[in-house]
Amino acid sequence: MRILVLNYEYPPLGGGGGRFAAELCRQLAQMGHSIRVQTGSFPGLPEFEVRDGVSIYRSGSQRRYVHTCDVREMGLFLLAGFLPVVRQACAWRPHLVHAHFAVPTGVLSFFIHLLTGIPYVLSTQLGDVPGGVPYQTDHLFKWLKPCTVPIWRAAAMVTAPSDHIRTLARQSYPGVPMEVAYNAVDLEGQPASPVAPHHPVRLIFAGRFSPQKNLPFLMQVLGEVKDLGWQLEMLGDGPEMPLIKEQAKAVGLQGRVNFHGWVVPERVAEVMSRGDILILPSLSEGLPLVGVQALAAGLAILGSDIGGVAELVRPGGNGFLCPVHDLQVFAEALRVMLTTEGLLAQMKAESRRLAATFDIKKTAVQFDNLFREVVKRK
Repeated sequence: MRILVLNYEYPPLGGGGGRFAAELCRQLAQMGHSIRVQTGSFPGLPEFEVRDGVSIYRSGSQRRYVHTCDVREMGLFLLAGFLPVVRQACAWRPHLVHAHFAVPTGVLSFFIHLLTGIPYVLSTQLGDVPGGVPYQTDHLFKWLKPCTVPIWRAAAMVTAPSDHIRTLARQSYPGVPMEVAYNAVDLEGQPASPVAPHHPVRLIFAGRFSPQKNLPFLMQVLGEVKDLGWQLEMLGDGPEMPLIKEQAKAVGLQGRVNFHGWVVPERVAEVMSRGDILILPSLSEGLPLVGVQALAAGLAILGSDIGGVAELVRPGGNGFLCPVHDLQVFAEALRVMLTTEGLLAQMKAESRRLAATFDIKKTAVQFDNLFREVVKRK
């Protein structure tokens, strides 16, 4: 089957959603599908390359940062990508288009469908849904949502990476066919951390340094347990990086927090394989890929009791869930994990067991069946 994949941030650009899309493309290529990806350009990246059996085409977007993309840059991606996508659709004649995500890439899929009749499957993430990241996107959806309704309704199928996102999406786009397809990772490709905790215990954060991740609160939590033995590895970058560095100093965490900056996925896997606890104090999450990676690596998880994080944690089993912004509950949960004899080892083993639900091979088979059904209906 010929599948044209549209994604404005394909690795090394973007975050967890892009990494999941790339891993899915690799799996589908191994299953015998012919995969072409149209994505955005970035300095130092070639206009065309073949990676893992996937043909990758890049068109200009004037994107400034690897880790994030603003509304202006999304618009430029649409303008620069429209003609290349039309050429791909008309010359290559894909059986279907797979769009990651509803905004902005779904716009291209919608117009290709109108022009050629080629069906498209829309794979969404939390930011695609009104109410998903309210403090970042609700002001945009006030004027953007009427434009997105036709994109959702014209899709042959919409997939959501968690029950939480599907529930939110159904409230805004009732009647649109939706299926949950988990964000997933290659379990065989993720080295596992030893079950026995390290000394000192190694805490991990990986993601964008943005308001959504609630990192100033994390520094406060760690300040409450600085009497215990632990080390924090922070992987990522973003606008709040200077603030977090200053706050770490302010609460007396010098020498205990290592800032790695933005790193490649292989580096994230390597650091996780030497970790013990993933900390996710986020204000909102769909199904964070970093949380799935933590399960595969065998890390316990301490996270906010929200959305997709709750779908990764069995409280008391492989970690704890805490109310957002509840400093004392977060700090006490972390203290219990750090001081209770044998508990952290049990939680790490349980995470590894739960990881089987999020195996990319299972998700690839699910998408393969879905794509075949869409093409068959056409």
